Amino acid sequence: MSNLLVQTIKHTNNTSAQTIDTSGRTTVSIMNNDSTYRSDGGAVTQNMVQGLCKAWVHHDQSSGHPIDDSFNMTSTTDIDVGRTSYTLTNNMANTTYPTPWNAHSNSHYMTVSQGWDKTTASWKNARTGSDFTTKVDASDNGETVFGDLA
Repeated sequence: MSNLLVQTIKHTNNTSAQTIDTSGRTTVSIMNNDSTYRSDGGAVTQNMVQGLCKAWVHHDQSSGHPIDDSFNMTSTTDIDVGRTSYTLTNNMANTTYPTPWNAHSNSHYMTVSQGWDKTTASWKNARTGSDFTTKVDASDNGETVFGDLA
């Protein structure tokens, strides 16, 4: 068996392509959009970039819509009771992206609807109470975005 001992792998233009830290882990600075990984069983491969969440946000509708934590999300805007508009930092490639989310309120079981009025930069959605007609501002909201970034 042979060993190759290196700390940095460089491109011919002398830029660092990969670094190996002191624990032996490698770092990758840019992942191409065609990068793949093998399934747990090794039988199939998946596209790594397409499978990643492109944006997410956690916020409170019942208290002025403050963003508690987020990724690739610029802002949330209160539209109406139970309705929020979300604006992305980086646009999506098209308007067919899914926006799965969850909502919770102490006083209501929440039913949810998917994003609507989508553009590549934003979308809106509605939340209702357990009777499907009563709008409720939920205290615990989690939004995610999957699809292709522009």
